[in-house]
Amino acid sequence: MPRILLVAATTGYQTRSFAAAARRLGIDVILATDRCHVLEDPWRDKAIPVRFEEPEIAAEVLGDCVVDGIVAVADRPTLVAALAARKLGLPYHSPQAVAACRDKHVMRKIFGRSGLLVPENFRVALNRDPREIARDAGFPCVLKPLGLSASRGVIRANNADEFVTAFDRIRRILEQPEIRQSHEEWNEAIQIERYIDGREFALEGLMTQGELNVLAIFDKPDPLDGPFFEETIYVTPSRESREIQSAIVDAARRAVRALGLDHGPVHAEMRVNAQGVYMLEVAARPIGGLCARALRFAFLSRTTDPSDCTLSGLTLEEVVILHAIGNIPKGLTLSRQAMGVMMIPVPRAGVYESVTGIEDALRTDGVDDVVITAKADQKLVPLPEGASYTGFIFASGDTAAAVETSLRTAHSRLQFEILGTLDVIPVLNA
Repeated sequence: MPRILLVAATTGYQTRSFAAAARRLGIDVILATDRCHVLEDPWRDKAIPVRFEEPEIAAEVLGDCVVDGIVAVADRPTLVAALAARKLGLPYHSPQAVAACRDKHVMRKIFGRSGLLVPENFRVALNRDPREIARDAGFPCVLKPLGLSASRGVIRANNADEFVTAFDRIRRILEQPEIRQSHEEWNEAIQIERYIDGREFALEGLMTQGELNVLAIFDKPDPLDGPFFEETIYVTPSRESREIQSAIVDAARRAVRALGLDHGPVHAEMRVNAQGVYMLEVAARPIGGLCARALRFAFLSRTTDPSDCTLSGLTLEEVVILHAIGNIPKGLTLSRQAMGVMMIPVPRAGVYESVTGIEDALRTDGVDDVVITAKADQKLVPLPEGASYTGFIFASGDTAAAVETSLRTAHSRLQFEILGTLDVIPVLNA
């Protein structure tokens, strides 16, 4: 039985999705997670405990694993996976390329040197006075944490007052204990860059020995012009012209080559306007959350049987896993149906109690599933401070426009019960 090493967070629905996909394919899984190393298998998953903030040590721990491939889920595990793959002699993105993907400032420099369109940008230390920096910022601009993902902490500023407010807000995010304990140097600075008009897109792909195989181009139909940049809807296939789609693919191909990404999944995001394609970022991992469920594939693949066989209805997780063990997809094609996902935004800050209207949402034409990931009594925090969604809506249909309509209609039928929170004021003894 083939075996993969899955490097992922202890908790998280994406981890479970990849483990389930491996089981469907008859592939054994060794989990390496950031669980507590003191407790004896608290999650009953036989996972190897590692610390993502100590990637070199984690790679040493994983160096004796006997596996056929490695898959990393989410950003922080990617460097551990890259270092472990090098130690095990398995094909994967290089550690240098993965590290560059984790730092938005380094990425911008690499893109600029390769001739890609890049907004004017600079980075500043977290301990600087934002009032001084605002004088040189230029407006409108966007402030970004260097190492966070999913638009967390990304804020647009149109003037000096908004700049100071945004800088202080991002600083408070980066000073939170769960971020500080990672000890990552890119969390000690903030990226400042000129705001770019345009429409946003995402590209999902697989790198095989340095060559990019494009799996899907997603439209992001919602306007993402600030002050925060909450992504909600992804729909594929893209409704853009062949010329624009070709430009997106060309820019992504140049970007991944410039970064040195070599083998494994990539998720790229870009903004397109009259000047061309601006690469926003490339991640050395598949699309996050449950969004992978919005994709379905078929391809010809060589399996353990000496003859070629046709596999259909494969999920993105299954495609990534097969690719990791060397079962490289041939003739990979998306489902003929248009597909899409809505990442249900947090309506407001508070404590999640319940949701109604799921049955009505599921009866919406084209809707395939509604998954609520928020748990009762969970504290919900919207962007830019928040790092999660309340759930996901999935839809398919004859056209991307029909899928978008299905997602928006289903979302309008959900009503969330969220209780406000009370500030705790300490009482001092007289």
